[in-house]
Amino acid sequence: MCGITGWVAFQHDLRGEQATLDAMTETMACRGPDDRGTFTTEHAALGHRRLAVIDLPGGRQPMRVDTPEGPVAMVYSGETYNFTELREELAGRGHRFTTSSDTEVVLHAYLEWDLALADRLNGMYAFAIWDGRHEKLVMVRDRMGIKPFYFHETADGVLFGSEPKAILANPGVEPTVTLDGIRELFAFVKTPGHAVWDGMREVEPGTIVTVDRTGSHTRRYWALRTREHTDDRDTTVARVRELLDDIVRRQLVADVPRCVLLSGGLDSSALTSLAARQLDERVRSFAVDFVGQTENFVPDEMRSTPDTPYVHDVAELAGTEHEDIVLSAEQLADPAVRRQVIRARDLPNGMGDMDTSLLLLFTAIRGHSTVALSGESADEVFGGYRQFFDPEARRAATFPWLALLARQRGARGQILNPALVENLRLDEYVRDAYRTSLSKVEALPGESALESRMREICYLHLTHFVRILLDRKDRASMAVGLEVRVPFCDHRLVEYVYGTPWSMKSFDGREKSLLRAATADVLPRSVVDRVKSPYPSTQDPEYARRLQRNVREYLSTDHQVFDIADRNWVREAARAERIDQPVRSGLERMLDIALWLDMYKPVLKLS
Repeated sequence: MCGITGWVAFQHDLRGEQATLDAMTETMACRGPDDRGTFTTEHAALGHRRLAVIDLPGGRQPMRVDTPEGPVAMVYSGETYNFTELREELAGRGHRFTTSSDTEVVLHAYLEWDLALADRLNGMYAFAIWDGRHEKLVMVRDRMGIKPFYFHETADGVLFGSEPKAILANPGVEPTVTLDGIRELFAFVKTPGHAVWDGMREVEPGTIVTVDRTGSHTRRYWALRTREHTDDRDTTVARVRELLDDIVRRQLVADVPRCVLLSGGLDSSALTSLAARQLDERVRSFAVDFVGQTENFVPDEMRSTPDTPYVHDVAELAGTEHEDIVLSAEQLADPAVRRQVIRARDLPNGMGDMDTSLLLLFTAIRGHSTVALSGESADEVFGGYRQFFDPEARRAATFPWLALLARQRGARGQILNPALVENLRLDEYVRDAYRTSLSKVEALPGESALESRMREICYLHLTHFVRILLDRKDRASMAVGLEVRVPFCDHRLVEYVYGTPWSMKSFDGREKSLLRAATADVLPRSVVDRVKSPYPSTQDPEYARRLQRNVREYLSTDHQVFDIADRNWVREAARAERIDQPVRSGLERMLDIALWLDMYKPVLKLS
């Protein structure tokens, strides 16, 4: 995994812009601590920072092939899990390879199949190819949006990068956020293609963006399609297990130390146990915990049990070399750690202590491993969240997670300045996004109203909600140079399970029925019976008190944060004796916004 960036300018000679290219490239140093490289020609400049995972000496980038018509050069981030099969096929077609890396295979796949190469890839990737033969840039992103990819069109070309910070490092880009960007920041819907920063876009998952002298052109090579599922339950369970065994085998390939992120839930426990069966070496596993949390745990609406006992049950059964990363309230509330999170995300759109703990967890893991397997996205694929089963959330004419959040939080966590709320019209923005997405869901003739609605809910989670979490995990892990792989995002598994009816996804009356049935034989009974529990959050009241202290520092100032946040709300929350979860989340969000404004100094256009 790596960081990529670049600049194409058809009316400008970029050979004199090495200093700017270097500055853009260096913003990606955290994503690629092992090596750097650049490629420059008259109208194209590519930059790369490398995290070496496969073929450590041979996978240097940018990688190029010189042809009689001009050079074809590529910068690539991610992993292609079927590269060995593609390599054999390409070799049979006359291609010759000088490295063992998947990067070289992808480059030759483009030379052989042009844009059709994307249909053949299995993996997580974001890559850009400058095709000097035709003076065009080709940008490709994986189907599920695992790897981030941004671009910013200019008067005579385009800028691109793995993260917005690479594009913002170009002096031609003003860091501007308009009212529309603020809407996206607070809507919690992850509108496809939206990047918050004015003028910037995401390369949408499953698409190819080509830029040439005539402008930019987008082609979709993958989308969720509705197909009738004809397998019976036993066949379906067996197929899910067959796919998981193959996916885990492919995603364990690396020339560096590997590990598994273990939470004690069904998803991560299944991956841990399957990995332990496939590796010849002892699997390393890591879990996050908080000082005193297991001993003093109090069940709440979101979490009925602490993670640690289940984590240890899995580690014992699978025989992993396990370590709990135990964090304190002081670490979680540390403004320096929060700044690291903001720098990793480029935006204040985080999840409070769940973000700071994730960054601290990955920092600790990076001291032992370079690659980690994560259970992320299993809830979206198999139907694991509460909103899949909550009658009100199901019926709501909006994104189901927003309906559930509104009921849980009410107005107590509403931190926005009232004048800004009036201008934002967030309800209208969310409604438009919801209707646009629903219009893309393909119906299956003859299915019941319940099956049709549950297909819509699955679609919304797989095209919106999962991308919020994938982006969070990628940015936090790559901030410390850790490659996190997400087996449940393999498009073969996603397609297959998406096609199953809801009655089969929930055949035992519980969440993730198919996954539980497919992996029960490798799991401890405690995990099989455990109710879904989200990523952990600290219950230590000291954490909230530290948030209040940090917030008070802003109240006596005219900080720009109060153009967005409601000063009166913040004042009341800062002196409250009791802090519930919605108010705590509001304080976290206010601090994130303040730090983001200090660090990025964006030009805000809020009218």
